[in-house]
Amino acid sequence: MKILETERLIVRQVGTNDASFLLELLNTPTWLEFIGDRGVNCLSTASKYVEENIKSSYIQNGFGMYLVQLKDSFEPIGLCGFVKRDYLRHPDIGFALLPKFEGKGYAFEASKAVLNHGRTQLGMQEILAITTAMNLKSQKLLEKLGLQQKGTVRPDQKEDLLLFSISFTH
Repeated sequence: MKILETERLIVRQVGTNDASFLLELLNTPTWLEFIGDRGVNCLSTASKYVEENIKSSYIQNGFGMYLVQLKDSFEPIGLCGFVKRDYLRHPDIGFALLPKFEGKGYAFEASKAVLNHGRTQLGMQEILAITTAMNLKSQKLLEKLGLQQKGTVRPDQKEDLLLFSISFTH
């Protein structure tokens, strides 16, 4: 199901038929370094990840991570959307692209549209984001999107994550 469209992108719900793309994305060096190993190492675990992590969020929360694809070719290039974490009061925005699509403005374009969707269609009044201190590209993108660093959070007792936030007044 299509969620939104931008000048160059379509943002839609992830389906089980996207498992091979997720297998590729979740095993890129940047995903593994900055987001973490999700144990997705074959099509079967990728399909399970889609069902148990992504599609279940659509059902439980009314939102989740969405597939980002090029409008002209429908080629999937990444994910962008919202995650509801137990240790955060508000949903947080996340994004990840295949390396060959980084640096072309796609993450900004998708994230800006997804933030607007969260505000206007989902009624979110505050949206958070988390990232590692080492992930300077994500920090720069979050700031460009208007999020401000608000401190840190330590969800797993391993390392502090930087916490960003943007609030919307209605």
